[in-house]
Amino acid sequence: MIPASLALNPFLVFALATGASMLVIPLLRPVVPRLGLLDQPDPRKVHTTPVPRVGGWGITLACVVPLLVSLRLDALLQSYVAAVLILFGFGVWDDARQLGHRTKFAGQIAAVAVVVWYGGLYVSRLPFDLTLAPLPGKLFTMFALVGAINAINHSDGLDGLAGGESLLSLIAIAALGYIVDDNVAVAIALATIGGILGFLRYNSHPARVFMGDSGSQVLGLTLGVLVVYLTQVANTAISAALPLLLLGLPIADILVVLFRRMRSGGSWFRATRNHVHHRLLALGFDHYETVIIIYTVQAALVVLAVPLRYESDASVVAAYLGIVGALFAALHAAEERGWRVRPRDVRGSPVAAAVERFKHGRLLRNVPLVVILAFVPGFMLFGSLWVATVPRDFAIVAGILAAVVATEMLRAPAGGSLAGRAAAYATAIFTAYLFVNYPGTAQSRVELVTVLALATLGVAVALHVRFVSMKQEFGTTPTDYLIAFGVFALMVFGVVDIDSRSIVELVAYTIVLLYGCEVAISVASRSRVLHAACLAALTIMAVRGVLPAP
Repeated sequence: MIPASLALNPFLVFALATGASMLVIPLLRPVVPRLGLLDQPDPRKVHTTPVPRVGGWGITLACVVPLLVSLRLDALLQSYVAAVLILFGFGVWDDARQLGHRTKFAGQIAAVAVVVWYGGLYVSRLPFDLTLAPLPGKLFTMFALVGAINAINHSDGLDGLAGGESLLSLIAIAALGYIVDDNVAVAIALATIGGILGFLRYNSHPARVFMGDSGSQVLGLTLGVLVVYLTQVANTAISAALPLLLLGLPIADILVVLFRRMRSGGSWFRATRNHVHHRLLALGFDHYETVIIIYTVQAALVVLAVPLRYESDASVVAAYLGIVGALFAALHAAEERGWRVRPRDVRGSPVAAAVERFKHGRLLRNVPLVVILAFVPGFMLFGSLWVATVPRDFAIVAGILAAVVATEMLRAPAGGSLAGRAAAYATAIFTAYLFVNYPGTAQSRVELVTVLALATLGVAVALHVRFVSMKQEFGTTPTDYLIAFGVFALMVFGVVDIDSRSIVELVAYTIVLLYGCEVAISVASRSRVLHAACLAALTIMAVRGVLPAP
């Protein structure tokens, strides 16, 4: 059932997925009105203007294309790709025409039936040493997968929320797949992570794009398939209750919503404002705070999944119920007592005044930017020259990207086009990967200097982003906290599994460099320096990877 090998490095799968998602979404936005893919405001929703529903196109493309070029498709992967395309088709139909719940369920059942009956993926063991025969196991799996699809679909109520929750779950799934050395779990998780990251660029509040049902249902299916695969196929020593932690808050949220609807005598399928995000908004938390609270709870759940993976089912269930129970108990108590967030004090303070003066000073404006503009190109060039070797597949992609950068620099001297931006991101990712996995000579001394340099770069980026006004083009958003949670989760995984240290280093290097690229690109007058460094670094990688080693 498990393909023999990946045709591409897993990190290339991630980069390809991110690029595909990031590039396809803006290409679709002009045709949105003709396709009818505009999300119109209504009393249940928090947005007040129509927003395109095309994020799911990028996410689906990112889920499917990297797998088609990187894995040998067995029955399970064939069924997964087919199910994704079925859900995507029904999702686009729903985004354009607002289908009824019966038609949506028909699409969901058709999709999960392909995975269960053709792909052969089903639950045979339950928590507390319970087992299921094949027929009831398959029926139960269909029910569970439809539940996972709807849990993620119904959590898509605020900008960045469903994507962020799914991203946190996928980070833990990718780590578990890496620990058990399973190509399928790692490839699917990384491809989907890349798709979400490409989408979140356009979905941070206030969102320019929504994922729509075409995205949220695909994410729900992917998460459901992965948790079943991990616990039932990849490693049967993992606790059968672990899907609770991996899927996290969306499962508890939809169950509580259904319970409240049944208790009030309402229809199970009638949309209400009973979800966690609605209840937090009603208590007076703003959009930003609500998303951060939910991210925090989800992060706590998925981070626990790795250290608890081999613990008893009772321990896993207790951890899950303890965290979600505390959240819902706090919500209920606040609602019963009529508690509301107190109005914020908008008056200034001496500290705030001092910070404002510091923000507008020349020192803070200039020094961090100089560090960023020097360190990011410098790391790219040094990394491409210092690494011991460049794999051939990296070299081929680097050569293609070098041609893209050269073309974009000739067409647009400022280098700020979408293709040029994507190439800069790819150069940062490639350099970080090669630096960590193919170190050159004098490794310990170079690594120490690199850590100090990247720490300095990280501080410079943080100061610039936090305090320097950039016309709201690069302000902090919940996505930045999401990335911070992801890094923290990987640090925990690295402590649990010492072999994961390289992943932690790689992610930390990549994040700092990507933020540095974003800052450099936003300064249009200086972005040409960055793109010149990208062109040089990519060309060096391409030449070194193609030429035979001395």
